[in-house]
Amino acid sequence: MPDSRRGLILINTGPGKGKTTAALGTGLRAAGCGMRVLMLQFLKGSWHYGELDAVLPFGDNFVVKQLGRGFVKVGGAETDPEDLKMVEAAWEESRAAILSGAYDLVILDEINYAIGYGMLDPEKVAATLLERPEMVHVILTGRNAHPKLVEIADTVTEMREVKHAYQKGILAQRGIEY
Repeated sequence: MPDSRRGLILINTGPGKGKTTAALGTGLRAAGCGMRVLMLQFLKGSWHYGELDAVLPFGDNFVVKQLGRGFVKVGGAETDPEDLKMVEAAWEESRAAILSGAYDLVILDEINYAIGYGMLDPEKVAATLLERPEMVHVILTGRNAHPKLVEIADTVTEMREVKHAYQKGILAQRGIEY
């Protein structure tokens, strides 16, 4: 049997809760094993999420960066040019981080939304994933993963919502949803 150790492409997608949380769990596991982890959050940026504080004790071994403004207008409204610029800058930082080999695991949080909203070309993302250094793992999160990315991924997990507290009028709670 050939050596099967290599960097993996993982996708957490689907309409259910837990895509980012699962990626964070994998990042935590990786950091605990001495791996260097970088999480780049494409659209998050206006709220202070608990994970920003939780990874601080890891120092440079688990870094989370918010690269967006938090809310992106889609569905009928013209996408704000500032959001497009921010997504492009987030992609350039992501691409450089992946290709540098400086990180063992790069998490591209909510990148599937940026692609789905037409803000980022999935072909560019696929090309970078295919040319990354051999042992670099990448996780992509967000609903509606692009078929091209699903095709090249090693593992794709779809989160399915069975029920959610907001259906009972319970708002997002700090420490659980953010």
